[in-house]
Amino acid sequence: MTEKIRIIGGKQLKGEVSVSGAKNAVLKLMAAALLAKSETKLYNVPELTDVIIMLNVLEQLGAKVQYNKIEKSIVINAENLTGVRASYELVSRMRASFVVLGALVGRCKEAVVALPGGCAIGERKVDFHIKGLETLGTTVKIENGYVHAKAKKLIGGDIYLDIPSVGATENIMLAAVLAEGATRIQNAAQEPEIVDLANFLNAMGADVNGAGTSEILINGVKQSDLHGVEYTTIPDRIEAGTYATAFIATKGKGIIKNIFPGHLTFYTSKLTKMGADIKLLDPTSIEVSCKKRLEAVNIITQPYPGFPTDLQSMAMALATVANGVSIITESLYENRFMQVPELRKMGADIHQERNHALIKGVKSLTSANLRASDLRAGASLVIAALMANGESIIDNIYHIDRGYELLEQKFRMIGADIVRFNDDEPDVVNQNKGNLSESKL
Repeated sequence: MTEKIRIIGGKQLKGEVSVSGAKNAVLKLMAAALLAKSETKLYNVPELTDVIIMLNVLEQLGAKVQYNKIEKSIVINAENLTGVRASYELVSRMRASFVVLGALVGRCKEAVVALPGGCAIGERKVDFHIKGLETLGTTVKIENGYVHAKAKKLIGGDIYLDIPSVGATENIMLAAVLAEGATRIQNAAQEPEIVDLANFLNAMGADVNGAGTSEILINGVKQSDLHGVEYTTIPDRIEAGTYATAFIATKGKGIIKNIFPGHLTFYTSKLTKMGADIKLLDPTSIEVSCKKRLEAVNIITQPYPGFPTDLQSMAMALATVANGVSIITESLYENRFMQVPELRKMGADIHQERNHALIKGVKSLTSANLRASDLRAGASLVIAALMANGESIIDNIYHIDRGYELLEQKFRMIGADIVRFNDDEPDVVNQNKGNLSESKL
């Protein structure tokens, strides 16, 4: 059964939308729960396929898990782990699940984890992960698509990351929590999700300092110092940016709730430069509007706090109809312009050369049959279809389901003409269908 999304564009979006918990945060918190030999409860957990995959990974390791769809919470009890092997069938479907490597090495001093998969947005090596774990005293080898890691004991050390890798920073943090002595991560990733993980670990009894800066210091604690906690996941800054883009793209006006505006400063500054009006209503809400044609802008993606690569494709969708020529440089991933051919189908004037895209704005986009190549490219096609005249069909929406909770319901609430349908029954549309079937929950 193949599901698709049908969008009839050209409608102004208006109203209020509430942002879900951050996908890129909650998945790491779920892995971190393996460190404690007691029960942890996470709140503000989004209903996403990636969350279900991670739950399956934890169950495979012997943790007991329970997801409450209504409460948006997960209970994880990792008191008795029964294995240290995370299978290829699961890890290959979602890169974020690779972070169980650090948690298992920390807790069990051993892990066998499949090399990661996820969106095909470019080469994302695990060298930094491995070098970091080796610095802590772990012996690591790769055989038959699996990372085999083992240590008699972990001893803290100084680790310098050649690039501020989010995944490597997280894996090293998780392993270092139970290492003897202090571990210093230099040139660490500074994303809000790193800060959320550190706050969660500290709530469990860990001693992590400096998260959100380029240097993180982890003072190792004993296993008996760690305990389960109740913790609320931060809002998803990428989802917030996506809805802000949608309001602006359709010349609409709306309020985005349950966000941390400071996590989006670089992106919203670019939106303002393009001509959008963004107002802070309260500490967790912003109002977004746009009445005129946007102006072209130049963008270079960078690690946080720079322009987020996860919002690059959304910015490109806006640039396709902006006045003038925009230049977007993708400095982090070599295959993150996969939305370009699809946008061209809609009449976009885009010239791409390696990691640079030159976008000459056109007056309007036209509808087309589109295919999502990855999560964020898929979201940009939703934005483009909302702007376009006529009916667009987006295929491969399972990519979108990985990162956006109840996407079509939320968009309908703010005035979009959007429905999900089964390709086998193209005339039957379930207006109330969520991103996940009940059977998956």
